[in-house]
Amino acid sequence: MPLWPRPAHLITLTGNGYFRKKDSMDEKGILDRIQSLVEEERELREKAEAAPPGPGHAPDRARLEHLEQDLDQCWDLLRQRRAKRQYGENPNDAKPRPPKQVEGYTG
Repeated sequence: MPLWPRPAHLITLTGNGYFRKKDSMDEKGILDRIQSLVEEERELREKAEAAPPGPGHAPDRARLEHLEQDLDQCWDLLRQRRAKRQYGENPNDAKPRPPKQVEGYTG
């Protein structure tokens, strides 16, 4: 699943897990995607808390993990854009980085 819903001409996932930028994704689009992911994450966590434990929750756990990765990527892209703007660079040059590179990023 791509990071955010958007027209196909903006950013596409390549076979190696990287994103290829054709045009730009603005901060509003990134923030909207973050909000959507947070809402879905909250719903899944509430559902998991209310359900009895068991192996039937494996798909929800897998989806939660994927949501966390997507959120990490979105926040990283937003930080990149803001940093580029702050230092006089073009924020449209920011590119989504692979999940392994941004997971657990703290600074």
